[in-house]
Amino acid sequence: MRDRFRSSLVGPRVPISQEGIQDMRKRLWIVVSALVIALAIIFFLVRGHRRSATVEAAPGPPAAQVAFVQRGDIDQVLTLAGQFQPYQVVDVHPKVSGFIRHIYVDIGDRVHEGQTLAVLEVPELKAQLSGTVSEVARSSDEIVRAQHEVKRAESMHSAVHADYDRLLQTSQAQPGLVAQQELDDAQAKDLSSSAEVDAAKAALAAAQKGMEVSKADNERVSAIEDYTNVTAPLDGVIIWRYADTGALIQSGVSSNSQDLPIVKLAQSGVMRLRLPIPESYVRYVHLGDTVNVRVDALGRSFTGTIVRFTRSLNFETRTMETEVDVANKDLAIDSGMYANAEMRLNHADNVLTIPVGAIVLHGDQDQVYVLDSSNRVHVRDVQVGLRGNQLAQIQSGLHPGDQVILAAQSKYAEGEAVTPVVEKTPASETAPQSGGMIDMNAGTSSPSGGE
Repeated sequence: MRDRFRSSLVGPRVPISQEGIQDMRKRLWIVVSALVIALAIIFFLVRGHRRSATVEAAPGPPAAQVAFVQRGDIDQVLTLAGQFQPYQVVDVHPKVSGFIRHIYVDIGDRVHEGQTLAVLEVPELKAQLSGTVSEVARSSDEIVRAQHEVKRAESMHSAVHADYDRLLQTSQAQPGLVAQQELDDAQAKDLSSSAEVDAAKAALAAAQKGMEVSKADNERVSAIEDYTNVTAPLDGVIIWRYADTGALIQSGVSSNSQDLPIVKLAQSGVMRLRLPIPESYVRYVHLGDTVNVRVDALGRSFTGTIVRFTRSLNFETRTMETEVDVANKDLAIDSGMYANAEMRLNHADNVLTIPVGAIVLHGDQDQVYVLDSSNRVHVRDVQVGLRGNQLAQIQSGLHPGDQVILAAQSKYAEGEAVTPVVEKTPASETAPQSGGMIDMNAGTSSPSGGE
């Protein structure tokens, strides 16, 4: 049963002859021979390719990273943090005590020099002013009276003096005609009238002096009355207001520190930026130098000028306080704002520059590895000037367009041929020397800060 089922699947068996078997062996031999020949051809082809690749990969001159000597600028800038302050801050006190009748300003108002800020009510000043006006009028009348008295005394003296002259001439012409007693009385009256003239003139001078005193007193009281109009001493901004209408304000002439001003006025058209200059950079501070000021709170930069410094170091911080004036015409900068300032320390303009990594110190001599026109290495002494963070100034020893090796100079020997790999490097650099900055974006969740 099993054989019958197998035969049904396989089918009937066909007998193979001896000739068929030999024919199959020949065909198999031909196929194997063809495969062997193909494998041999592939082997020789691969081996030849490897030989050619080995020939192409034969060793050549070593590669060297090089950079060109260029012309550029190197600036060293000191970055410092500072805080803005108003140019001036003034507590505005009245000159006299009184009640505030009107106050015209409030915090944040921008005022100009001479502008009325408040008006005081001082009733007793009116009476004093009226009294001084009356005193001036009285002094004027006294002067008129004294002037008339001088004229009267001069007229009397003229008449008496004429009588005395006539008697004297008669006595001289006819001696004994005029009694000596009569002549002496006439002379006495002449001298007396002359003295009355002098007295009248003195009274007139006294009246005139009295007039000056009365006018001075009137001007004093008038000035005090003018002080009831409290005006701004300078252009600025009201940063605080201490009193309202009806409040009693004491004059600012007393030494009582508890007397409150009417307002506090800040001159903010120009701001002071105070910077602590470290001791090692003090020698670079000069009056009139410009400073670049960045105010991160505003997202703006300003230009300031060094206008003053203390010329003295703080013993604890070893810094010198330096003030920079920054124009603030639009009042964008507020008092208390922080700023980062860049002060130019040293600079070299239009000089030969190379990367700092190209310089090798051999003893006390700076050297560089230079390639000639045949790409062979030569060690050359150079004189280095200003050094930045990335670039250095070359004062002598190199020329524009020379190629210098940037790194691993010890690998190369004098006269060795190399394959230069040119690295693109900047020609100029601004090298910051940090003296302390404020990062206004520190601690924020945003990965980007500033503009």
